[in-house]
Amino acid sequence: MSKARQFPHTFVIIFYLILFSAFLTWVIPGGRYERTTIEVNGTPREVIASDSFSYTGNNPQSWQVFSAFFDGFVDKADIIVFILMIGGAFWIMNHSKAIDVGILSFLKRARKLERHRFIRRLGMDNLIVSLVVLLFSIFGATFGMSEESIAFVIIFVPLAIKMGYDSITGVYMCYVAAALGFAGALLNPFTIGIAQGLSHLPLFSGIEYRFFCWIVINIFGIGYIIWYMRRIRKNPRRSPVYEEDEYWRSRQDETVIADNAVSSRPAWFTWVFITAVFVYAAFAMPFTRLTIGNASVTWPVFPVLASGFALSGYVSLRKSARFLVLTMLAFTILMLIVGVMGYGWYVMEIATLFMALGIFSGIAMDYSPNTITRLFIEGVKDISSAALVVGLAGGIIIVLQNGEIIDTLLHKISGAMADMGKIATVGTMYVMQTAINVFIPSGSAKAALTMPIMSQFSDLIGLSRQATVMAFQFGDGFTNMITPTSGVLIGALGIARIPFSKWVKWVTPLMIILVILGFLLLIPTVTMQLNGF
Repeated sequence: MSKARQFPHTFVIIFYLILFSAFLTWVIPGGRYERTTIEVNGTPREVIASDSFSYTGNNPQSWQVFSAFFDGFVDKADIIVFILMIGGAFWIMNHSKAIDVGILSFLKRARKLERHRFIRRLGMDNLIVSLVVLLFSIFGATFGMSEESIAFVIIFVPLAIKMGYDSITGVYMCYVAAALGFAGALLNPFTIGIAQGLSHLPLFSGIEYRFFCWIVINIFGIGYIIWYMRRIRKNPRRSPVYEEDEYWRSRQDETVIADNAVSSRPAWFTWVFITAVFVYAAFAMPFTRLTIGNASVTWPVFPVLASGFALSGYVSLRKSARFLVLTMLAFTILMLIVGVMGYGWYVMEIATLFMALGIFSGIAMDYSPNTITRLFIEGVKDISSAALVVGLAGGIIIVLQNGEIIDTLLHKISGAMADMGKIATVGTMYVMQTAINVFIPSGSAKAALTMPIMSQFSDLIGLSRQATVMAFQFGDGFTNMITPTSGVLIGALGIARIPFSKWVKWVTPLMIILVILGFLLLIPTVTMQLNGF
C-alpha cells in the first residue's frame, strides 16, 4: 500500500524556504545601496541615496542556514515573547470559562434579534462577521493595526467555532480584516505616512481616492468570507481545517452558561484595586491626545474609563466573577486602543497589558498563586509552537540580508521599467512591491528602501508620485496575508492552529482576487485627474 500524501509541516516548509533563499545568494551577485538618514514627519529614517548602487560580489550562504535559526529568534524576539505572554495570560482566563460564558451569552442575545424580518433576511451570522471585519479593517486603515491583531485570534476563533464555522473564519474576522484595512491605508502612519513623507507629498493627501479603494476592497473582502461561511454552514466538513479544529471544539462547553462562579472576596478586591488604578490615572492624566493619521483629538479618556469600569465592574460582580473577567477583557481592549493611539504602544506594552489581565483574572477567580503560575506555564507550553515558528521564519530574512541580494533585486527590477508606458510602469511597481514584501514584510522598512528610488523614477517618466505611493500601498498590504516571512501571520496561524500549507491553499484564491483588484484600482491613478494626484 502506498502511503497517504501528507502536507508538509510548517517547520518543514520554512526550512525549505531558508534553503531556497540560501540558493539565491549563490546565483545572484551581492549589491548595496548607500544609506543616508533624513527626517520624515519628524522621525529620522534611513533611506537609499540616489545613484549609489554598487556590486559587492557574491556572499553565498551555506552553513549559515543553521545559524539563521538563532539569528531569526533574536530578530523576532519581541513578537515571540509577545505570543508567549499572550498565550499564558489567556490560558488563565480560559480556565475560568469566562470567554465561553461571554460567547454563549452574546450568541443567545444575537439569536433573539433574528425575530426581526430585516435581520433574518441579512442573516445574523453574516451581520456579526461583517461588522467585526469592518471594525478591524478600520483599525488597520487608521492606526496600522498588525501585531495587535494576534491577541484577538484567541477570542474570535472560539466565537467562530461556536457559531458553527471554523478557525479560518475566526482568523479572518480579526487578522485578515486588519490586513484589508492595512492595504486600504486611509491614515496609516507606518505605510502611507512614511511613503508620502519620503516622496515629499502632503501628509495623507489623496485620501478621497484611497477611501474609495478602501470601500471596494472591503466589499470584496466581506463578500468573500460570507460566501465561504455559506459553504461551511451547509457542510462543516468542507473546511480544510475541520480536523485541526477538533482542538477548539473539544474545549467548547455548553454547561458553563450555568454559571456558578460566585463573586468571592478576591473578585471584589480585584474590582476595587483596578478601579483605584483607573481613578489614579484619571487624576494623573485627565486628558489624552488621541492621534489618527494626521488628525488628533483630546478627550478625558481615563476619567471616562474609570467611571465606566467602576459601574460596569460592579454590575458584573452582581452576576458572577466570570462576568467581571469579561469586563476586564473589554476594558483591556479599550486600553489597547487608547495606548496605541494616544501613547504609541507597541508589543511590549500590549503584552504587559494582557499579562496583567491574566493575573487579575486568576485573582478574581480565587486561584492561588501556584495555580495561576501553573496555568500560565501550561498556556506558554500550548502556544510555544506558534512562537517557535515565528523565530524560524525570521531566519529567511536573515539569510537574504546576509547574502546582500535584496538591494541587487531592487536595482534590477527598477532598471527594467525604463521603457514602459504609464500603466505598465505602475503595474510593474505594484508587482515589484508585492514581490519585495515577501523578503521585507515591514511596511515602514520597505517604504524607506523603495520609495526614494520609485518616487524619483516616476518623475522621469511623468508618473504621479501619488500613484507610486498607491502601488507601494497595495503591494505592501495584500501579500501580508500569505508571505511566510511575516511574523504576524505565522503567529496568528500558530495560535489558531492552522497549518501554513492549508492556509496558503485556502487564501490563494482571495489573494488572486485582491491582487487583480489592486491593479484595476491603480489604473485610474494614471488615466484620470484625481484630487491629490
